Amino acid sequence: MPRLLGVDIPNDKPTHISLRYLYGVGDKVARDLCHKAGIDPLRKARDLADDELSRLAALLERDYVVEGPLRRQTQQNVNRLRDIRCYRGIRHRLGLPVRGQRTRTNARTRKGPKKTVAGKKGVKDLR
Repeated sequence: MPRLLGVDIPNDKPTHISLRYLYGVGDKVARDLCHKAGIDPLRKARDLADDELSRLAALLERDYVVEGPLRRQTQQNVNRLRDIRCYRGIRHRLGLPVRGQRTRTNARTRKGPKKTVAGKKGVKDLR
C-alpha cells in the first residue's frame, strides 16, 4: 500500500479515489493534485512510482492543509469559540447541535441515547 503523509491509501482503487482517504482531500482537490503532478487519475494507486508519490506528497505539503495540521486547526477553531463563550461555543460545550437544528426531536447523534425521565402522574391518580 502506498503511504502519503502517514496514511495508507488503498491499492486497488484509482488514484483520484485513493487520495480521498486523506483527511481534507475531497473530489476536486484529488483531481487537481493528479493534474498538477502529471498523474493519470484513473491509474491504480499500486502502479504509482516512488517519484510520483513524492511529487504528490510535496504538493500536499506545499499547497494544502491536510491531515494533522487540518485536524489541529479545526480543533483550535472550536476551542476559540468555547473560550469566547459565543452561542456556537456554548452549543459545542453542551454537546448540542451547533447549526440551528431542532432538538425537541432528532439530534440523537449529538445528544446521545435517550435518557428517559419519569412521567408526571395523571389527574385520576391524585384523587
